[in-house]
Amino acid sequence: MAKNNKDGEPKKKSTAIDLSTISEEDMKKALAFTPEDMPGPLLEESSFATLFPKYRENYLREVWPLVTKTLEKNGVSCKLDLVEGSMTVNTTRKTWDPYFILKARDMIKLLARSVPFPQAIKVLDDDITCDIIKVGNLVQNKERFVKRRQRLLGPNGNTLKAIELLTECYVMIQGSTVSAMGGHKNLASVRRIVEDCMKNIHPIYHIKELMIRKELAKDPKLANESWDRFLPRFKKRNVKQKKPKAGKREKKHEVFPPAPTPSKIDLQLASGEYFLKPDEKKARDVERKKQLAAENGAKKDAERASAFVAPVEAAKPKVKQGEDESDKIEALKQKFKAQAQVKDKKRSAGDGDISDYVADSTLSKKKKKTKAI
Repeated sequence: MAKNNKDGEPKKKSTAIDLSTISEEDMKKALAFTPEDMPGPLLEESSFATLFPKYRENYLREVWPLVTKTLEKNGVSCKLDLVEGSMTVNTTRKTWDPYFILKARDMIKLLARSVPFPQAIKVLDDDITCDIIKVGNLVQNKERFVKRRQRLLGPNGNTLKAIELLTECYVMIQGSTVSAMGGHKNLASVRRIVEDCMKNIHPIYHIKELMIRKELAKDPKLANESWDRFLPRFKKRNVKQKKPKAGKREKKHEVFPPAPTPSKIDLQLASGEYFLKPDEKKARDVERKKQLAAENGAKKDAERASAFVAPVEAAKPKVKQGEDESDKIEALKQKFKAQAQVKDKKRSAGDGDISDYVADSTLSKKKKKTKAI
């Protein structure tokens, strides 16, 4: 007997299909969208526009004919405005794929972010999507932002190549954005690596984790098990230094609240300016300006005159007059004594015997004999 529902109708047999038995090629053929599936044109026109920087103008002008050819195949028109610096894509009556306009939007976004055309055209495939990660607002300090962005590149771009190989995505770092192209799951891991890098977590930790995951995926026994025991757990080594606590100031409890700050009108009432006529106020303002001008002029004159003031010379040590005179007198005494001693020596030399100055006769005769011989 067939079982009946509450309403008395017989239950239908479940016709569930096991998707694991279907190959990927058959799945793609079944889900493929063809022009025959779109009997009529779209009811509304959709358009998307993006701005591009000035340095991309020459490249886009060269590549734009190729962009128009690829988009016209699916019935999408495009426009390059060099005055405003924008690119727009629109649907037309020939558009047979309603989702293709979103793919075209992603392509012009990638072109604006310095992705080359041969790579950006791959986003039009159904299996590939893109993600443009904005990293400019994640770090406030500009120097710190540049250093952390350099970590993503690594020495000679090695870190970026490792991320591309492990995630199977194309990654392009340009300015304050990171453009990525690949599968949905892989793009999520790329976004996590980029955002964590801007939060001061080095990409090498994620690279190690991805390498372990790739090796574990090869083992079919671990397909239905948790991989947490195999994955590394990195601890933060950045120990925050304790800041010295500032001494708390004791608050004085006053009975009456503090007096309110006087307004402009209160100050005018106190000075009497409030009751002056407009002509008198103008005259007072003119006098104030004259005084200020005079003070400023005097300061400037003093600054100019300071350049012509002679520098102060170092004072010579002063000698007392009494000591100087006594030294002179002693020097004169010594001079006179020396002169007196010289005169005494001359006199003593004059008082010698006369025989010293007269030649002996015997000596002279002996000398003559020697000459004759």
